[in-house]
Amino acid sequence: MMKNEQLPAWQRVQLARHAQRPQFLDYVQGLFTEFDPLHGDRLFGEDGAMIGGLARFQGIPVVIMGQHRGRNTRERLQHNFGMCNPEGYRKSLRLAELAERFGLPVFTFIDTMGAYPGIEAEERNQAEAIARNLAVFSRLKVPVLATVIGEGGSGGALAIGVADALLMLSNSIYSVISPEGCAAILWKTSDKAAQASEALALTADRLQALGVVDHVIDEGEGAHLQPEQVLQRLSEQLWQSLLDVQDMSSEQRCERRYQRLMRFGSSMPSVA
Repeated sequence: MMKNEQLPAWQRVQLARHAQRPQFLDYVQGLFTEFDPLHGDRLFGEDGAMIGGLARFQGIPVVIMGQHRGRNTRERLQHNFGMCNPEGYRKSLRLAELAERFGLPVFTFIDTMGAYPGIEAEERNQAEAIARNLAVFSRLKVPVLATVIGEGGSGGALAIGVADALLMLSNSIYSVISPEGCAAILWKTSDKAAQASEALALTADRLQALGVVDHVIDEGEGAHLQPEQVLQRLSEQLWQSLLDVQDMSSEQRCERRYQRLMRFGSSMPSVA
């Protein structure tokens, strides 16, 4: 059997999208206690794609948020397949500002194909909502930890990905565009998606080598096959990462986040 780290990028993409892969609410149940979800952005309405609220991690009060895709048709429609509208990002912004007000660490979990591209989302200023998240998250004084648990796509993922430490499950992906979208642009056909996935350097091991990702959580042949072991490994790394960033001053944390953003794209391989 091929070792996990030797899997082709396209196979990692399929694992990141696996129908039985644990989703955000599974991690909420396995990692946190006393979860109290909060709803709405106090401007337009509720967005089921973004879920968040107050919880406890190892007994410590925290704020958590993440995209949830849903499993069956009813759930996927309810959660819009994990693709947020502007009100979803404004809800995450509201939660981040709540964490800042009460001095609570923030945990974000990324699993989305990208922000919802519908005309209604554009009319409600989708790009502005994402940009505001980037600005506010970059200057939060409280610790922020982000984890890519499935598919991290484009600005829809980055909107809650500005953090002191970025973790990825070993079969998750993180990219500026989907392999199919990249292939359609470069080769005018989605049939080249496998080739595009290699060129995008979207896997956890390659992103760690580039300095974009801090920690990769081994999930073996897939988090859906050994969810308890993955939960335990992720819990241990989140706890250690929280201890590491808590020792920094707020100024050091903000500078680290800024430098992380400035590195994005500076050393990525060309797609020729």
